[in-house]
Amino acid sequence: MRASGILMHISSLPSNYGIGTLGQEAYNFVDFLKKSGQTYWQILPICPTGFGDSPYQTFSSYAGNPYFIDLDFLIDEGLLKKEECSSINWGDYSTSVDYKRMYDNRFDVLKKAYKRFIKSVPDDFEQFCKRESYWLCDYALFMSIKTQTGKIWSKWDDELKFRDEKAIKDFKSKNSDDVMFYKVIQYLFFSQWHKLKEYANKNGIQIIGDIPIYVASDSVDVWVNPELFLLNEDNEPTYVSGCPPDSFSKDGQLWGNPIYDWNKMKEDDYAWWIKRLKYVSEIYDITRIDHFRGFDSYYTIDANAKTARKGVWVKGPGIEFFNSVKKELGSLNIIAEDLGFLTPSVHRLLKRTGFPGMKVLQFAFDSREDSDYLPHNYPKNTVVYTGTHDNDTIIGWMQTAKKQDVKFAIDYLRLNQDEGYNWGMMKGAWASVANTVIVTMQDLQGLDSKARMNIPSTVGDNWKWRAARGSMSNTLAKKINRCMKIYKRV
Repeated sequence: MRASGILMHISSLPSNYGIGTLGQEAYNFVDFLKKSGQTYWQILPICPTGFGDSPYQTFSSYAGNPYFIDLDFLIDEGLLKKEECSSINWGDYSTSVDYKRMYDNRFDVLKKAYKRFIKSVPDDFEQFCKRESYWLCDYALFMSIKTQTGKIWSKWDDELKFRDEKAIKDFKSKNSDDVMFYKVIQYLFFSQWHKLKEYANKNGIQIIGDIPIYVASDSVDVWVNPELFLLNEDNEPTYVSGCPPDSFSKDGQLWGNPIYDWNKMKEDDYAWWIKRLKYVSEIYDITRIDHFRGFDSYYTIDANAKTARKGVWVKGPGIEFFNSVKKELGSLNIIAEDLGFLTPSVHRLLKRTGFPGMKVLQFAFDSREDSDYLPHNYPKNTVVYTGTHDNDTIIGWMQTAKKQDVKFAIDYLRLNQDEGYNWGMMKGAWASVANTVIVTMQDLQGLDSKARMNIPSTVGDNWKWRAARGSMSNTLAKKINRCMKIYKRV
């Protein structure tokens, strides 16, 4: 099936409260996707953000980001008062997230909602807690300890750090209300999430979720399962993740996530991963796995290293892992992020899984070579992106790429400024033989580098972009829909 979708994270939606949410603007975006003739809404990971506000460095692989809980919906339910939300300065710019203000203010507001919630608990709250207990209890406890100590878990007192049974019991007893707060927050998040997903699906829109291959060092995942990671006697990583020097960074990318102990995971047929993949297959329609090549071989860096220049490639679990997953869960709808330096072994693994890989059109125009990313080389079973969250926008790329590469793109795609370079490049992707094409909201709006979502290997100015209110107009939807009909993607 030839289909198309739009990549825009929830945080990028317009809202009155500083960041995009699961509220009315999300439903409006579903309507926009439908009018545009789209099949997919692709988002970034929805878990609580940690270091650098990155959705790829989260406190939990299961929990939802509290920032995404819509405050207007809580007002409608009587859990908040309008002035409790509108009286706060959530940021000075409507097209950018101010994460410091989010951090300083959001939980104070949510705690007011919590106090009203526990006075009249809905009938299904207990069912939610029981159904999600396999991750929810540990997550709520973890976040409560983090809040009380103000430290990453590897710096907690040993009794809590190593999960001493008596210390854990005592903490729960003394902080039961705080632990309950984090459970309620997750109930509110997933109540809103499932209603939105149901609305999207009823309108013919499938949600493509995203999970990083690794988990954050400061996460409940590592705290609860230290034996599944390469840690020292103090439960701190001995090796961390990253990738070698590339076009993004001359020093490589030092992600800093702890490395899995794949031999240990193999002992129970990868039960931890199977549980994780089962979960995401229930909350998303399709799941993109970031850094898929890590299942074939992964780059490890000494935990004390300052850059990713000196690392070692280590063989991953390979097809055996995916055979175990398929045996337990059947065939899953997965997109494999297979970008970057790929060996024949990675290509073989992707082919054996049958998952579609990815092509990024911006990578195609190195004028020195015949690239796999050029449309005439695409296989049908692939997902084409004009750019991902790690790329510049099309307009930004045209302004900053090498002149000979830009000229090649103009010649190859017959781009012209009257139509807009962004539209010409998107049409090149839509016209290709690839089954699926995903374009970014920034490219549809013709925005420049100021709208870029992330610059790899940098911290402090990423993940902030938000769409302007009114920018997802009926006129734009009709224009996209015409393209879908021309290229048979509707």
